[in-house]
Amino acid sequence: MVWRIIICLLSGYAFGCISTAYVVGKINHVDIRKYGSGNAGTTNALRTLGWKAGAITFLGDFLKAVIPIIVFRNIIFKDVEYNQLLALYMGLGIVLGHCYPFWLGFKGGKGIAVTAGVMAAFDPLLIPFFIVIFVAVVILTKYVSVGSMLISILLPVWILICYPGELHMFILGLLYVASAIFMHRANIKRLLNGTENKIGQKVKIEKNS
Repeated sequence: MVWRIIICLLSGYAFGCISTAYVVGKINHVDIRKYGSGNAGTTNALRTLGWKAGAITFLGDFLKAVIPIIVFRNIIFKDVEYNQLLALYMGLGIVLGHCYPFWLGFKGGKGIAVTAGVMAAFDPLLIPFFIVIFVAVVILTKYVSVGSMLISILLPVWILICYPGELHMFILGLLYVASAIFMHRANIKRLLNGTENKIGQKVKIEKNS
């Protein structure tokens, strides 16, 4: 089991290092890490470059989690009985690669779009739940960060309900929550101070050719 876990973590990290936001920013002659929150993720792409860039960034980050997990679970480790557990390990590697890409000085995004991708690949039944939770929370609070952190909590709760007795999987689910909270620690501080940016707020940038 250990060598398979290592393969999944390392492979996941490699896929996670594909920074959609950075690529989209460069296409628009912008280093997205120098504007807004400084994160190479969906929310900052949306605020900095507009809804099209935000949508492309989300889709890219979402798929870089969904595709490798499905391939590894259903093809490479198809006959391994604990391939769902391996899917979570690979997803964890993807989240780490997204948040800490080595080729960008370990400065990436916050991992929510890829976490959503992990959840979708892990169990497609999670998709309508995290969409409803995210949209409802953002509409009610106007804070993307609050919706982002809350959907991460859905994963361990889902595991607890649908995979009773799977303590290993549950602990991995909690690690996703811990990662989301840690990556949003600055947002939490701003929320407590009442200075957190609300959805719709844009960032002014000066594009360099």
